Amino acid sequence: MRKSGPPKGLIAYLVLELLEEKPRYGYEILKEIREISGGHWEPSYGSVYPILYKFEEKGWAERIDREDEPDRKYFELTEAGAAELADRRESCAEKARDFADVILGFFHVYAAFSTDERFEIPDRDGEWRFDEACSAWIVEQLARHHERYFDAAFERIEATPEEFYERHGITTDSDEETPTDASDASDAETE
Repeated sequence: MRKSGPPKGLIAYLVLELLEEKPRYGYEILKEIREISGGHWEPSYGSVYPILYKFEEKGWAERIDREDEPDRKYFELTEAGAAELADRRESCAEKARDFADVILGFFHVYAAFSTDERFEIPDRDGEWRFDEACSAWIVEQLARHHERYFDAAFERIEATPEEFYERHGITTDSDEETPTDASDASDAETE
């Protein structure tokens, strides 16, 4: 079970990938990450700009001047940055469970707001409601995204989480629970 929000280093990894493609400035990176997320997530300026400055400090990116846009701070990836990106691509393979935990954690919190009598969140006109219909909409959107990105019809998985993990060779630490939940999401990270 993750005890924090998005997997550590996610924004930094995305920034490295985007800088490898071409030199970019901070706001452009924010917009690109928003587009990658289908418009559902945009990190704050307070998370992207410190990463760019840290990359500059570590020699992974360097600031470049552009005559056509002299007021913007463009950054481009250096050779050292390309090497760091290669390392992060390797470590990214270990992050799938972290991503799943974040997604499931958010849904569990949503479901708690919908069903747990301790929460008294009022319904407001013109706003999403914490109810079964909206839950079904969320699940439907996930299935549609799955079908779009993987070009395959979504099929229900009948296995319990434990059976699924075993079938796919996914291990959990003996001192932690089976991954099912996440708490506290934050988009602030610098590494």
